[in-house]
Amino acid sequence: MTFSFLRQAKELQTKLAKAQQELGKLTVEASSGGGAVKVTISGGQEVKSVKISPEVLESQDIEILEDLVMAAVNEAIEKSQQMAQEHLGPLTQGLKLPGLK
Repeated sequence: MTFSFLRQAKELQTKLAKAQQELGKLTVEASSGGGAVKVTISGGQEVKSVKISPEVLESQDIEILEDLVMAAVNEAIEKSQQMAQEHLGPLTQGLKLPGLK
């Protein structure tokens, strides 16, 4: 019985590692200010790019720009977490793992 459980745990660990590796290759994009600020983030929640429209620099003050960047990053993180849940959820169903809902 113990051997079977350990084998299943090892298989799950292997599947999770593969799924996390695949997830790290996926990206999501979020924007704020009507597309004035765009953030791309990986499934591993690494910020890949931040793009700021030149028009924003001409017409906005720094505090508004900071708010736009923060809003886009937060939205990208949320999308990345949702993507991770969708990608890893079937493998972790019923398990309580840190960082996964």
